[in-house]
Amino acid sequence: MIFALGVVATVATMRFFGKNLPQTGQLPKSPTENLRVVEEESVVIDVVRQVSPSVVSIAVENRPVFDPFFGIPQRPGEKESGIGTGFVVSKEGLILTNKHVVESDSQKYIAIVRDSAGSEKKYEIKKIHRDPFNDLALVQIDSSAGSGQAIKPLDLGDSDHLKVGQKVIAIGNALGRFQNTVTVGVVSGLGRGVTPIDPTTGVAERLDDLIQTDAAINPGNSGGPLVNIGGQVIGINTAVASAENIGFAIKINIAKQLIDDFQKSGGKISRPFLGIRYTHISRDVALLNEVPEGELVREVVSGSAASDAGIKVGDIVTSFDGQKLTDEASLAKLIRAKKVGDAVKIRVFRNGATLDFAATLKEAPNE
Repeated sequence: MIFALGVVATVATMRFFGKNLPQTGQLPKSPTENLRVVEEESVVIDVVRQVSPSVVSIAVENRPVFDPFFGIPQRPGEKESGIGTGFVVSKEGLILTNKHVVESDSQKYIAIVRDSAGSEKKYEIKKIHRDPFNDLALVQIDSSAGSGQAIKPLDLGDSDHLKVGQKVIAIGNALGRFQNTVTVGVVSGLGRGVTPIDPTTGVAERLDDLIQTDAAINPGNSGGPLVNIGGQVIGINTAVASAENIGFAIKINIAKQLIDDFQKSGGKISRPFLGIRYTHISRDVALLNEVPEGELVREVVSGSAASDAGIKVGDIVTSFDGQKLTDEASLAKLIRAKKVGDAVKIRVFRNGATLDFAATLKEAPNE
C-alpha cells in the first residue's frame, strides 16, 4: 500500500509541475532505443508471418478429448483432436514432425494447414515414414487435393553454427488446441541429452545433442519448428523438462540428412538395426553392482542381427566394433554411424565372462 501511494504521489507531482514525462515515472527512452525495440518486434512479426502458413497442426480423427479435472468430454462435437505439430519441407506435400506424434498405425491422422488469410484446410495423411534412430517422422499428404494456395516448404537452416544466447522463435499447436502459438526465447544450451517418457506408452527414449531453449514449449508443440530471426528452421521442438522455461529441440541438420536420404532412396527411410532394447548402465551404477559399464539387454528382436549373432537378454554390451560404450559414446550413436549390411564386432559381459560376437547389421523396420 505504501508503494502504491508513493507512485500516485509521484505522478501527481509530475502533473502539477506540467512536466512532459510518462505517467509511469520513468524517463523517456532515447529515439535510438525506441527504434531498436520497434525493429526487434518487427523482425519477430515478419518471421511469424513468413513461417506460420507452412506450420501444420496434426490431429487424429474420432479421438475423445477429456477434461483433465472432471473426466468428461471437453469438446464432444469435434470430429478430431489436435495432438501435435509439423511443418512443410517439400512442395510435394512432405511434412516433418516427431515420431511420437504419429506413432500409432491404428489411428487416422489429419494435417490442418492455416493459410495467410486465417482459413483452415485439412489434408488426410496418406503415408507415415518413421526414423528408428531419432524422434522424427516424415508424413505425406496430397498437396493437390482441394482448392486454395499451394503449400510452401520452410527454409531449413544450419544447426552446426548455433550460439548460446541467439534469439529463436517456436511455433506450434500448443496443448493441441491453440494453433500457431508463437513463443520467443533464446538458445539456452547446446549438446543436451534427455530421456523423455512417452506418457501414452511409458517408454523412455534417449535423445542426444539437443538444443535447449527457454522459448515456451508445451504438449502439442511437438514436431513444430524452432526458427532463427532469419526465418530459417534450426530445430524441431521435441520435449520439455519438468521445470519452467526449459525445452528441447532436435537439430535441423539431423532432419536434413534424413530428408536427403529419403528423397535419394525414392521415398524410403533406411537405417541399420542391431535389434536390441536396452538400459544404459552408467559407470557409477556399474561400480556399485560390480559389473562393467555398458548396455543391459532387455529384449532381443527375433530375426535381428543381434538374435542371429547369439546375444541374449541379460547380456551387458560393453563395446561395439572396438569402441567402448560410455555415456558419451552410446550404442545408438555408434550404430547411427554405420550402414545396412556393415559387419560389426560386439563384446558382451555374461555371467562373469566376456564373450565376442560378430553381427551383420540389418535394415530397421519402419515403426
